[in-house]
Amino acid sequence: MKAVQIDLTPEEYHQLDVVRRRAGAAPGEPLRITRRTLDCRRRNVVYHCTVEVGEGSLASLSSLSSLSSVSSGARRVLVVGAGPAGLFAALRCLQRGLKPVIVERGKPVEERKYDIARIAREKQVDADSNWCFGEGGAGTYSDGKLYTRSTKRGDVGEVLRTFVACGADPDIMLDAHAHIGTDRLSGIIANMRHAIEEHGGEYHFGTRMEDLLLKEGRAGGIVDQHGNRIEAEAVILATGHSARDIYELFARRGWLLKAKPFALGVRVEHPQELINEIQYHGKGYSPLLPPAAYSLTAQARGHGVFSFCMCPGGVIVPAATAGGQQVVNGMSNSRRNSPYANSGIAVTVDLNGELGIGSEELGSPLALLRFQQAVEQRMFHAAGDSIDAPTQRLEDFLHRRASSTLGQSGYMGQTVSAPLHELLPPFVVDCLAEGFRAFDRKMKGFISAEAQLLAVESRTSSPVRIPRDSETLQHPQLAGLYPCGEGAGYAGGIVSSALDGIRCAEAVSLRK
Repeated sequence: MKAVQIDLTPEEYHQLDVVRRRAGAAPGEPLRITRRTLDCRRRNVVYHCTVEVGEGSLASLSSLSSLSSVSSGARRVLVVGAGPAGLFAALRCLQRGLKPVIVERGKPVEERKYDIARIAREKQVDADSNWCFGEGGAGTYSDGKLYTRSTKRGDVGEVLRTFVACGADPDIMLDAHAHIGTDRLSGIIANMRHAIEEHGGEYHFGTRMEDLLLKEGRAGGIVDQHGNRIEAEAVILATGHSARDIYELFARRGWLLKAKPFALGVRVEHPQELINEIQYHGKGYSPLLPPAAYSLTAQARGHGVFSFCMCPGGVIVPAATAGGQQVVNGMSNSRRNSPYANSGIAVTVDLNGELGIGSEELGSPLALLRFQQAVEQRMFHAAGDSIDAPTQRLEDFLHRRASSTLGQSGYMGQTVSAPLHELLPPFVVDCLAEGFRAFDRKMKGFISAEAQLLAVESRTSSPVRIPRDSETLQHPQLAGLYPCGEGAGYAGGIVSSALDGIRCAEAVSLRK
């Protein structure tokens, strides 16, 4: 078997005889495309492809065959949170002969969707079952993007093969920026649960961690909201970036925490056809091409400004996790067939005087969390104490004026005109303005009369880190506790969270 790198136009990509000829394959010789990246940087759009020619054995698409069925008497590992970090930690526990006991504050994915639908309809948020909390975590209802730069943290292919084994389209193994789609993810997550349960894993839904159960200074389980004790040999803490009650618990108990830089901004929304025309150089939509995406970065006043979680053919959702907050996020279904494109545009935020808080507050590990909360509350009040989305046309934002009218939007709720240039922190406003102008130089037409900003995109990552030892992965003060994934500040996205969950489960299995 040999691997060949070739470039193909979208038309050539869909012609097997052309692919075979370009790859140098003989008639009848086995051939398969194993990697593809769409390159829109030049006027002639091409796919950069890796093609494997000849006989050869690729890794099996199924990664569930190595699961071991564990007995009720196996070593118990408590996994707090059923997002990607927790689920992949549970799978690795089974592979190592450990019994995972998963506790999840929210509901099974089949039930969770009804609470999510109720948010837009009734404008009420269930603090335990919403766009962020529930089986599958925030990623289940934010598109299922599988791109990561964390290739040195573990085997990305293992994560992708697991998704395929649970029902994902095998094409996710090909695309450099693969995505599953919210409409398919719920079934995949349910299949993952069935596999875990069939091999001896245990689930407890509607179970929120209220405290750690300590035994001679070691984490030996949790106490839930009803006072029940759930005991285990070790605790993998995979609660996600929005579980603020966990950070409050650590602060109250005096356990080590650290403030962690994060990013905050807005969702920018364009007609998808406009993004297609820009990225495909005036050619607009083609059935041979996917809805166009983009990835943009800039520097402004010492801060990074970047696109985040770009959703071609997507919608914008109300992602608050409690009352008194207004938060937005983006998602799309597998077909990406909405008429709108949206992306988070965020500004890096760290501990400095621009936050507008005193030196004493700056010294708190929760300083950036408090900043994040304050902005979300401000947006909630600007929307009339509701989860309506404060919205402003991009051109009006740049001219620092209110929008007298708003365009159509893919927001799953109502939009309301609001002066985001006054509501957002001044340094965020200035950085966003510079960033948008830089983006327009890279993508002429990005600044347009049709572009709108919706606020606030604030859950890009955790503003708090729960420290852990670099070798054992345990908390420095709490042996047996393994802070994990996005909520602990060690991942950013589905794949990197899954890889971190695997690492933590490996660390537990090696502990004597």
